[in-house]
Amino acid sequence: MAAAASLHRASADQPVIDGLSSRALAELRRLERTRNHLSSGDIAEAVRLWQEYVRRPERELWREYEGGGMHGECCGDPLEARALLDTVTRALSRATARELRRLVARSDALLNRPSPPYGVGGGG
Repeated sequence: MAAAASLHRASADQPVIDGLSSRALAELRRLERTRNHLSSGDIAEAVRLWQEYVRRPERELWREYEGGGMHGECCGDPLEARALLDTVTRALSRATARELRRLVARSDALLNRPSPPYGVGGGG
C-alpha cells in the first residue's frame, strides 16, 4: 500500500508539458535522469520559459534589450532555454522529437509577431 502511494506521489511530482503524449513525457523524464547536465523538470521549465518569452509584446522585449536587462538572472534565460530544447530534440527518438519540435514550432511562430497598437490592453 505504501509503495503504491509513493508511486502515485512520484508521478504527481513530475512536470507535465501540455501538448506532449505520456510516452513523450516518459522519454523526457528518462533523458533528464540519464544526462548529468539535466535535472528533473529542466525540459518542462525550458518549454515554459520559451512559451512565456514569445508571448510577450515586441516592444517589451525591445525595451528589455535596450535597458540591458534582456534576460533576468532570477528567472532564467529564454534563449538558453530555446537552445536546450534544440539539444534535447537531437537526443530523443524520432517520434518524441517530432512531438517536441511541433510544440516548440508553435511558440517560435509567435516570436516575431508585431506589438499591439499603443493604448490597446493598457499598453503604452
